[in-house]
Amino acid sequence: MASPQTLDDADRRLVALWAADCAERVLRLFEAEAPEDDRARDGIARTRAYGRGQLDAAGEIKRRFDASRAAQSVKSPAAVAAARAAGQASGVAHMGAHALGAAAYAAKAASCAAVNQEAARRDEVRWQIDHMTPEVRVALASLPLLGENSSGPLGTGHLASGVLAVTIREIQAELSHDATGG
Repeated sequence: MASPQTLDDADRRLVALWAADCAERVLRLFEAEAPEDDRARDGIARTRAYGRGQLDAAGEIKRRFDASRAAQSVKSPAAVAAARAAGQASGVAHMGAHALGAAAYAAKAASCAAVNQEAARRDEVRWQIDHMTPEVRVALASLPLLGENSSGPLGTGHLASGVLAVTIREIQAELSHDATGG
């Protein structure tokens, strides 16, 4: 039985495009520190191509860690988080829940690069929510809440603590608010 964090292929393609947008917003933070390393940019481009139906899930599942490995080539927390945002976006072909990971790492990258870190994180989350299509909102709202299902990225791993967890919970609360009409 598939994990409820997977989503069907059509929904993964929808949320992949949004995840790529989230990751691309902070890509400059990575590229400023590692201008010759194209793994994060390539991961975002492949995520978009997957979202448009130009690449298949099987091939992207095999390559999903390439963008994440770019985090090893940088030192600053903002650049590391930006590379991880690209890596999470690349993982959407495998499990749709990685889209929330891409958003969370993008918000963390924006936060780490700012003087007022919490304001920057909140601004990034607001942008992410405002740039969800209704279809993306429905797909992401179908995912289990952070910590409720251990069979994927929304389980007890890296996304379940600190600023990443705060961010994902904020996004999920907004989606829940949409679903209840409240």
